[in-house]
Parts: sequence; C-alpha cells; structure tokens
Amino acid sequence: MGIPAIKKQNFPMLIGNDWVQTPRIRPISLPYDGTPVAEVYDADAATVDRAVVAAQKGAKAMAALTQYERSELLQRMKDLLERDAEDFARLVTLEAGKTIREARGEVARSQQTIAASADAARHLQGEVVPMEAAPTGRGRWAITVREPLGVIAAITPFNFPLNLALHKIGPALAAGNSVVHKPSENTPLSALRLARLAIEAGAPAGAYNVVTGTGEETGRQIVNDPRIAMITFTGSPEVGREIRAATGLRRVTLEMGSNSSVILEPDCDLDFLLPRCVLAGYALAGQVCISLQNIYVHESIAEDFTGRFVAGARALKVGHPLEETTDMASLINEAAAERVESWIKHAVSRGARLLTGGTRRGAIVEPAALTDVPADEDVCCKEAFGPLVVLHRYSRLEDAIEAVNASQYGLQAGICTPDIGRAFESARKLHVGGVIVNDVPAFRVDLMPYGGTKLSGMGREGPRYAVEEMTELKLICWRG
Repeated sequence: MGIPAIKKQNFPMLIGNDWVQTPRIRPISLPYDGTPVAEVYDADAATVDRAVVAAQKGAKAMAALTQYERSELLQRMKDLLERDAEDFARLVTLEAGKTIREARGEVARSQQTIAASADAARHLQGEVVPMEAAPTGRGRWAITVREPLGVIAAITPFNFPLNLALHKIGPALAAGNSVVHKPSENTPLSALRLARLAIEAGAPAGAYNVVTGTGEETGRQIVNDPRIAMITFTGSPEVGREIRAATGLRRVTLEMGSNSSVILEPDCDLDFLLPRCVLAGYALAGQVCISLQNIYVHESIAEDFTGRFVAGARALKVGHPLEETTDMASLINEAAAERVESWIKHAVSRGARLLTGGTRRGAIVEPAALTDVPADEDVCCKEAFGPLVVLHRYSRLEDAIEAVNASQYGLQAGICTPDIGRAFESARKLHVGGVIVNDVPAFRVDLMPYGGTKLSGMGREGPRYAVEEMTELKLICWRG
C-alpha cells in the first residue's frame, strides 16, 4: 500500500463566526521530509484584539446557556469529531509528523476528552454550607455555586495538537467560558479544522476563536491582555515562567513537561512491562510530556531487562508517518533532532555507553538507549523530548526513589512491584503529581487529574478538574 498523496490546503483563522486572513502567510510542512502541507496566516495585533472582543461577546453567550445546553453542544462536537475522525487523524499526522496510527489514537482520545467535558458540564455543582455548625450561624443558610470566569486563553503545544487543545477548550466551554486559542505555530491545522466543527455543532459566535502566529508575538499579546481572565498553557518552563510573571492576579494553569522515570523492582512483571517501556520511551519519537526517559532497574534483573529492551528498540520500524506499518517517524523539525543528537554525543563523551540508536538523518533520530550516564548529563536531568531512554541500575529501592525525586520536574512516575505495601509506601515518597503503580508513567486516561509539581507546573487538567480551575466559587448566604 502506497503513501497517500498530499494536497496543500489553506486555513484561515476563526474570529467570532468570521474566517480571517492576514497578509502574513505561514507555510506548514510535513516534519518528516518537508513536503508542503498547508498555508495559514499569522495574526497581527489588530487581529488578536478582534479575537478578544469576539470572545467577550462569546463569554456572555456561553454563560447564558444552561449546563444541559453546554453539555449538548459538547456532545454534538464529539459526534462530529467521530464522524470526521480520519480527516482529523490525517491532519494531525501532516502537521505534527506522528504516525497515522498514533494520530488515530489521538483523535480517539480527543473524543473521550470532549465526552468527559460534556459530563463535567452536567455535573458542575456547589454544596450546602452548614452555617449552624458555627455559633453565630443560627437561622442562616448558605450554598456555593460555580460561575464562569469569562475569556480563557488556551496556548497549546505541537505534540498533541488536537487532544491537548481539547483538554483546555472542552472544560472551558463546559464551565460557560469562551476561548481564544493560540495553537503552536508548527501545528495549527487541527485547531483550525476544529473551529469549523464547533460552528457546525452550533457554538455561539465568539465561543471559540482561533488565532495563529508565533508565541513571541501572538502568544505574548494574548497573555498580556487584561481582558483575558485565565491562561491555560502547555509548553516549556521558560515560557511558563514568563506567563506566570505577566498574569499577576489572573488565573493560570501551567503544564511544563518532565523527564519521567519508572522504577522496576525485582518481582515486577517484566513480560508486561518490557513492551510498555519501549512504547513509552519512543512513542511520537519521545515527544510526549510523560515520555519514559529514565528507567531504574534493580541490579538483579538489569541484564535481562537491558538486553530485551534494546532488542525492542531495534525492532521499531522508523519511516514515513503516513505508512501504516511505521512505528516511529521524525521529530517536529531538524533543530529538535540536532539537539537530541548533541545531548547523546555529549553523554557519550563523558563515559556513557550508547547501547543502540542515536543516528540522525534530518529530523529523524533512531531510537536511542544509553547506560552508565553521569547523573548531571542533560539526557538524564533535562527533558529530552526525543527518542532516547537512559537505563540505570540500583540495589536499594530508597536510592532509586531518591534519584527520581532529585529531578527538577515532577509530573508522573512509575513504581512496579506486586508488593502492595512497598508500592504504596513508594507512591507516598515520590514527589510527583501522579504515581502509576505497575505500569509506565506515560499512562494516562483523559478523565483523570493530570498535572505536576516543581518545574512540571501548577494546576490540574482532566475535564472535571479543569472545570474547577476555570470557575469562580461564589457563596450565597441568607438569613431565614
């Protein structure tokens, strides 16, 4: 079966219910080989301002909808996404360079994210406050309600251009807010296609607006606009710090990556975990916030695990992302591949052993595995965001936990042992936002709370939890 032909498309921005172009055209190319895919438009300052004004009107319209109506809107979006799933999957592959099978998986997950958002809209609720539990509360009643914030700015990355966008858009709409979305300049196509879908689903004008452009210009203008009530961002710590500094008292949710680790105890289920570790390390060429970057293997099973893991990495088929049998394609661009290559070479220059992979061809890096790496090397302690995994041996569980906690990040980690007591004791000691027991830290379902500690960020995603971040809690108290 051959590779399907690629026809270049044109994607304007959505502001209100208007499709908007500017003189500043940006070409989008397939990361794997540079094939032209589409043309989009970079927003200027007036375009961003227009989007915020439209979103202010959209916020009023969304707040006026009942919870049932918001839920039904999201359900219609989910149904349309299911109808157009293959169209979206192809767009995700063309813009992000992930394999078509990975893209289909993302689109399937995106449907679940919208469905969970629809459910969150129906179940948004407050509580009765027991006022008479206080000595001065006699004769008084109180309830809490959750109200929308207004305009939410969603700034999203390239690696999951559809699903990570919907993790922000879905909850925002569920809560009764409107959205100004600035997708990555590398991967705006699925967001612009989603805009068409939102209109078809009956979203009020201005409820969802998409502006395209660079983070330095378009993103910064959005962040600095005081009319925007909340910024929800996924990206680098450097940009996250800038956003946090610029927003003052406005709401912020930041998801800023990790260098995730798993600890494999002697009694763990290697037959299950070996393919899971290979998948977690090299899926999307390692460009996942919870990619498995560091594997801590007990010395008693290290030799067996290492040999089988290296064999698994070598068995992966690297190729064109539209080829159905491809396991791994390219990184997002050649600069990202050059950085990964340089990190590997530097580690080797300091005594690390490269067990397999690491060869670069353009934006492609062969799946790499290293061992005997100094702990202060970038491949260990920074976020690689590429297809490399570092294997470490340990003898005491306490030492492995200490090594994981030494990271400047803290998104998710894995601890693998059938010993329940040991597993839960380790889970309590690991300084991360989520601990996955008996699986890899790359495990995620889209309804669970997701977020980290330290440089991994602040706030939580997962529709139910994101809705709480995107609403204001109001107390209503009256004297009977």
